[in-house]
Amino acid sequence: MKRHALARLAVLFLFTAACLTAQTTPRAAHVFIVSFDGGKPSVIADSTMPVLKKMVAEGACTWDAKTVVPSITLLAHASMVSGVGPAKHKITWNDWMPEKGMIPVPTIFSLVHPHGFTTAMYAGKPKFKHLNLPGSLDEFVLPLPKADAKAVAAAFAARLPLLNPDLCLIHFADPDTVGHKYGWGSPEQKIAFAESDAALKVVMDAIQAAGIADTSVVILTADHGGHEKTHGSDSPEDVNIPWIVWGKGVKKGAVLTGPVSTCDTAATALWLLGQPIPAEFDGKPVFAAFE
Repeated sequence: MKRHALARLAVLFLFTAACLTAQTTPRAAHVFIVSFDGGKPSVIADSTMPVLKKMVAEGACTWDAKTVVPSITLLAHASMVSGVGPAKHKITWNDWMPEKGMIPVPTIFSLVHPHGFTTAMYAGKPKFKHLNLPGSLDEFVLPLPKADAKAVAAAFAARLPLLNPDLCLIHFADPDTVGHKYGWGSPEQKIAFAESDAALKVVMDAIQAAGIADTSVVILTADHGGHEKTHGSDSPEDVNIPWIVWGKGVKKGAVLTGPVSTCDTAATALWLLGQPIPAEFDGKPVFAAFE
C-alpha cells in the first residue's frame, strides 16, 4: 500500500509541475506592474495615498513580501521581471553602464513578445535600459529631461490608447530619490509618495478610459524599503516590500499570509497571461490572491 501511495504522490507531483509550466487559458488580457521605488510599507502607511489604499481594500495584499539581497534597485527589478534571483540573473551593478550589456537571462517581456503579446516599460531611471532585451519591448520610455512619477504616468497615459500593452511595467522613482536626500520616512519622502499616488491615479484613469479595467490585473509593489538615507542590507527595513494585486479575478479584501517574493511578480504575470513558467524560475504565481 505504501508503494501505491508513493506512486500516486509522484503522479500528483508531476501533474502539478506540468500545470505550473504549461500554457493555459489567459486569466487576464492585460497585466500592469507598478513599482514604487523605495516603497517601504510603514512609510506608505503613513503617507497620503488614497488611490493605492483604495486598491488595497478592493484587492489582495501583503505588506510583508520580500525583495532580493542586496536590496538594491536594479538587482531587484531584474528579479521582478526575470523571476530569478541575482545569483541567476547576474546583475550585480546599480547604474546605467552600457559596457555591461543587457540582462543575460530571459525576462517576462522576452518570453511573451514572440507569442504576439504587446509589451512596454515606462521607467524613471536610465539603468532600466539594462532590462530592455532586443526585441522584447514594443516600447521603452524614459521621459526626459525629468523622469519623475508625473512624467512617467503622463507618458503611459498618452500611449495607452495607441499601444494597448498586454504586459507593462511602470516605475515611479521619486520616493527613492527623495529618500536618499532626506531620509526614509521623512516629510519630504511622504510628499513623494503622495505625488506617486497622484501618478498612479493618472495610470488607473487611463486604464479605465481605455475600457480595459475589467480585463486587467494591476500589481503594485516595490523594489526595496530603506532606513536613514540608504538601503541594500538584509534587514527587514530594507527587504520588506508591499505586494498588492487588484483587478480581474482577484479576491477582494484578501490578506495574503503566505510568503511572497519579488520573483513571484514575474511568475504571476506569466500565469495571468496563460504563458508557461520556466522551470528555472525562483518565483511562483501567488495563487492565494485569486478566486
